[in-house]
Amino acid sequence: MKRLLALPILAALIVSACGGTGSGGAQATGGAGTAPAAKAVRIGLVTDVGGLNDKSFNTLANLGRQDAEKDLKVETKVTESKQQADYVPNLTSYAQQGYDLVISVGFLMTNSTWKVAKQFPNVKFAIVDGAPADDAGKTENLPNVANLFFAQQEAGYLVGVIAAEMAKAKVGKATNNTVCSMGGIPIPPVDTFIAGYQHALQTISPTTKILNGYSNDFVDQQKGKEVGLRHIDQGCDILFQVAGGSGLGYIQAAKEKGKYAIGVDADQADVAPGVVITSALKRVNKAVYDSIKAVKENTFKSGDTFFNAANEGIGLGKLDPVVPASAKAAADKALADIKSGAIKPKTDIAVK
Repeated sequence: MKRLLALPILAALIVSACGGTGSGGAQATGGAGTAPAAKAVRIGLVTDVGGLNDKSFNTLANLGRQDAEKDLKVETKVTESKQQADYVPNLTSYAQQGYDLVISVGFLMTNSTWKVAKQFPNVKFAIVDGAPADDAGKTENLPNVANLFFAQQEAGYLVGVIAAEMAKAKVGKATNNTVCSMGGIPIPPVDTFIAGYQHALQTISPTTKILNGYSNDFVDQQKGKEVGLRHIDQGCDILFQVAGGSGLGYIQAAKEKGKYAIGVDADQADVAPGVVITSALKRVNKAVYDSIKAVKENTFKSGDTFFNAANEGIGLGKLDPVVPASAKAAADKALADIKSGAIKPKTDIAVK
C-alpha cells in the first residue's frame, strides 16, 4: 500500500522539477525567456528560357533576388528554365514546397503562372512583364498574383533621343542617317520599347530612315547576329536590341562591322565597350526586390504595379564618350518631360 501511494508523489515531484505544463514548459525546452525562432521567408525565382546569363532581364531579376537575400535576410533560390515546357513544373515545385513568394520572369510565363497560381491559391506569386492569362490568352487578375509592369516605351524614347541626335548630326560612325531595332519575339514588353524608340526618332529627326526586325528568339545569338548583319547591309549604323540573349548577337554584328549599338534592360556597356553607346534601362531588379520586401513586411498587393520614369523603374544607361553633350542634354530634358507628362511616348510601333 505504501508503494502505491509513493508513485503519485514521485510523479508530482518529477513534474515540478520539469517546470510543469503551462508557460513554464516552453522555458524548459527553449531556455529561460527564449521565444521560438521566426520562420524564414522563402522566395523562389524561375527564369524564362533566356537564362541567367542573358545580361538582360533574367540577369537583373536574379540580381534583385540576391540583393533581397542579403538586405532582407530571406531565403531564396533560383531555377533556370531551359525550355517553355519547364515553366509549369518549375513554378509548381516551389509552390508545393510552400514558398512564401514564387516569381515568374517574363511575359512568356503568363499562362504558366495562371495555371499554377490557380492550383495553389494560398501561395503568393509575382510575374515580371505580364499578368496571369488563361489558355485562350485572356488576362485574369488573381488575388494571389502581383503583376509587375514597366513603361518600356519611356526607356525606348530616351535611347531614341540619343540615336536621333547622333544620326541627325552624323556623329562618329553614324554617317548613313539610318537606325535600326531588333526585337526577340513581337510581344508587348518588346514592342513597346521599340515604339518609344521610333517615336523619338520620328519626332527629333524625321528624315532618319528606320528599320525594324525580329530574331524570333530570346536565346540564339546567331539569329540576332544575322538580323544585325542584314540591317547593316541596308545602311544601319545604330542598332537597338530588345531580344535578351539573342540581342547579344545583334550587338556583335555592330561590333564586327564597326557600327554602334544600344543595349536593353541592364546597362550593357561592358558587353562591347566603344560599341554600345547607351542602354534603355528597365529595372527588373527593383521590381523583384520590392516584391520580396512586400512579402517580408506583409504588405503584398495583388494586381497591377507599374514601374516608370516617375518612380525610377526605367532610365538611361551610361553614355559612351562618343555621345555629344547636346544629345545627353536632349535626353535629360526628355526624361524630365516624361516625368512631368509633357511627353507621352507611344506604345504602338510605327515602322514594322
